[in-house]
Amino acid sequence: MVKLSTADLRRRFISLHSWELPKKTGALAPAHVWTNRDMDPTPIEDQTWGTWSILGYWATDTINLATWQTASAILSVGLSWREAIPIMVVGNFCVAVALVLNGAIGAKLHVPFSVIATSGFGYYLRYFCIVSRAILAMFWLGIQGANGAQCVTIMLRAWAPSYNDIPNQLPASAGITTQGMISYFLFWVIQLPLLLIHPTKLRPLFWVKLTAAPIAAIATMGWCIHEAGGGGNIFTLRATVSGSQYTWLWLSCMSSVAGNWSTLAVNIPDFTRYAKSANGQYVQLPAMPIIFTLCGVLGIVTTSASKVFSGDYLWNPLDIVAIWLDYGSGGRCAAFFAALAWYVAQVGTNITANSISAANDLTVLFPRWINIRRGCMIAAVIAGWVLVPWKILSSAQTFLAFMGGYAVFLGPIAGIIVADYWLVKKGHIDIPSLYNPDGRYRYVGGCNWRAAVAFIIPVAPLLPGLGLSISGPDTVHISDGVTDLYTLNWLFGFVTSVVLYTGLSYAFPAKETLLKDTIWDLDDTSIEAHVQDDDVGAEKASELDRSKDTATPDDKRLG
Repeated sequence: MVKLSTADLRRRFISLHSWELPKKTGALAPAHVWTNRDMDPTPIEDQTWGTWSILGYWATDTINLATWQTASAILSVGLSWREAIPIMVVGNFCVAVALVLNGAIGAKLHVPFSVIATSGFGYYLRYFCIVSRAILAMFWLGIQGANGAQCVTIMLRAWAPSYNDIPNQLPASAGITTQGMISYFLFWVIQLPLLLIHPTKLRPLFWVKLTAAPIAAIATMGWCIHEAGGGGNIFTLRATVSGSQYTWLWLSCMSSVAGNWSTLAVNIPDFTRYAKSANGQYVQLPAMPIIFTLCGVLGIVTTSASKVFSGDYLWNPLDIVAIWLDYGSGGRCAAFFAALAWYVAQVGTNITANSISAANDLTVLFPRWINIRRGCMIAAVIAGWVLVPWKILSSAQTFLAFMGGYAVFLGPIAGIIVADYWLVKKGHIDIPSLYNPDGRYRYVGGCNWRAAVAFIIPVAPLLPGLGLSISGPDTVHISDGVTDLYTLNWLFGFVTSVVLYTGLSYAFPAKETLLKDTIWDLDDTSIEAHVQDDDVGAEKASELDRSKDTATPDDKRLG
């Protein structure tokens, strides 16, 4: 065995050079631009996701405490199940349209969102989108962890009831107790190695979660209905608000539901890039709203039932599970396994969506040192401790304000990417130039001013409403019109950005970015990533002829 000196160990672990990842041979980027395998187009052997994999992905991603809480929290603000169900259907369908349109880009080009954004925003302006989305993905990672900590608390209380007697040494301003912090740390430590699972290896996890979480959800609902006396008053509860307050509360909750998935509406290519076919991902359009609504209905019925026998809306299912701890050994056993099922759901969601999303962004931000695996570990540290996620979940109102709030920024980003690919570029992208800071997507200094304008204009009028929703009327004073506009924040931002970006791109076209075919390869180097659809052969066959006839210098270079 070779013994390393202290100097060798210091150089290996402290030197930045020792942490560098190998630059992929034959990568599409120029020699002076660093990329790695996780940043480059997905190779054919990793394109393993079929239609059933995508359905499994959505089923595992939507069945979690956040989905349950989002639906149930609608009841806690004064609405009933009659409003909550259509709110979920409409809100999820709106965001599903963006999911499918952006998902199709990843399924065809097989590159992540952070690379696709180059086409619409420019090589350097895309970093604003990447950083924004990375921060929000890490917020989600932390939120799911904070929920998961309660699962650990219930399991430990069921196993050792004395765990509930741990004295609190933390101040109220901390937003968490000593017991809660211990549980949170345990959740974080156990989850950490599981985040290393690569996206291509996730299918077994789908089936584990699909078995555990629905059983726990249905069992919790059944117990609540039983405690409420059968059907009871579950479906006779009415909204406690009316008039204009009812209307705008309805729209606000719908916007919050859409905001629940506004992150994935932007970065869904991070997952569809692994699709076998460009057409398989279209199943998201009906599947996502249906699965989310079914899970939400379980939460709504359960929360409504809890109002009947407890007098309060128990919008967190773990609060209901915790009641079982007082029902003797049998109740503690049921609470343990129900909490374990929700624990699996939380970890599964963090793996399938949150950590991988943040890791893809970090991979593009720091390709020399970070790949997906390292990015997941870094995101876990930032999300778990820097962002103090337990404070976000302090109340239903705060949770909804947070959910809808970050949609202000993600709606325009999703809209610009959709408009750029489908309406402006007509689906024809120069893939090698996505990796080239001096390529056709440089625009002006690496920034596409059309995208900047289409982003700023819809965001600006929504910022006062965002401030009001978070800080309250005592701190922020704005007109009723501005407040009402904010209730449609994600939808307003998405639609407005699509119209503005498309209009500006047609009025002031960036002609060097408009192609007649997709450019897959750099010179004679095949990226071997595109799916062999019917149109792919034609695109590759026409590449040499097209490159000879095109009017732009970049095309001549690539031909």
